[in-house]
Amino acid sequence: VQLQASGGGLVQAGESLRHTCTASTTVNGIDVMGWFRQAPGNEREFVAGITDRGSAHYANAVKGRFTISRDNAKNTVYLQMNNLKPEDTAVYYCHTDRRGLGLKTDIDWGQGTQVTVSS
Repeated sequence: VQLQASGGGLVQAGESLRHTCTASTTVNGIDVMGWFRQAPGNEREFVAGITDRGSAHYANAVKGRFTISRDNAKNTVYLQMNNLKPEDTAVYYCHTDRRGLGLKTDIDWGQGTQVTVSS
């Protein structure tokens, strides 16, 4: 699966951004779609994921501020990021996990999109 992501940018603290990630093929049957992020000097970390049945999960750091949604008809996953904080600054990567098991052979990544939040 090829993933095309968009929506990064430079914003001030408290503002919002919306990420979009569209797959090249149908996402019906792909268990999990979601987002990771990587800040300079840090490892890539989980941000949010949503299953094919619509069950969403979030990292504690973004709960209450970020909302993930999925439109299977458009092969697209969205990440609405509200009340952004400087610590949200990172490169964001969308991904699909075909069976939701975290196996490398099941996972595809989109290109990273930079989010920079100034204080």
